[in-house]
Amino acid sequence: MSLGATGAGDRTSRVETGSSDELREQAIASLRKKREFRSHLLTYLAVNAMLILIWALTDGGFFWPIFPILGWAIFGLIPHAYEVYYRKPFSEDQIRREAERLRR
Repeated sequence: MSLGATGAGDRTSRVETGSSDELREQAIASLRKKREFRSHLLTYLAVNAMLILIWALTDGGFFWPIFPILGWAIFGLIPHAYEVYYRKPFSEDQIRREAERLRR
């Protein structure tokens, strides 16, 4: 499982309007991305809970688990959530303009 953005390469194949088959494929892709993100989130929580447990069982002291917790959140989990829940697919007009630009 990738910790970075998933499915970025399939954004150009999406369309905002289309047949029911295209909409079904888009829905399946969206559901798959959401499932992958939930798996990523559960892994993040389990691993970091284990790190906190290790920290607590070794007489505490400086809270060193903060480094992997924040690092993973900032560079893995937040970008993944953005990709899944907030990033919009490219419109057909955007795709057409970019293709025209590349042809020049």
